[in-house]
Amino acid sequence: MNDQRRPATRDPYAGPGAFRSLKKPPESVVRGEGPQQPGRFLVTRNHEVIRRWAEQRGARPATMPGSEYDGRLGVLRFDFPGYGGAVLRAVGWDEWFATFDARRLMFRYQDRRADGGPSNFNRLEQSHRDEW
Repeated sequence: MNDQRRPATRDPYAGPGAFRSLKKPPESVVRGEGPQQPGRFLVTRNHEVIRRWAEQRGARPATMPGSEYDGRLGVLRFDFPGYGGAVLRAVGWDEWFATFDARRLMFRYQDRRADGGPSNFNRLEQSHRDEW
């Protein structure tokens, strides 16, 4: 059996992160400013929404020590109570958001799990679209 695929049909972003290859967000992703249906993912670049989401969960802006480059923050993270604090370095919101904006990132997050409980799911992704 031949496993080769025609180049025109191959999706280089198949699998985790496949969202990057789509021209618009999948239906399970909502661009919004507030809580939506439990289990759905939201996407925003709004600093107030991101900060409110993090603070509601007790999370603080942070970075991975040693990931800095040329005096700038490296890997952006949130330090949630009881998780990762020993390996993360706290940073201020202004510095965190300056890096977020400079990299043109978008914040993908979940407000509530499908069971209705609060969700800590979040991911920073590169935005390739101006309207995000």
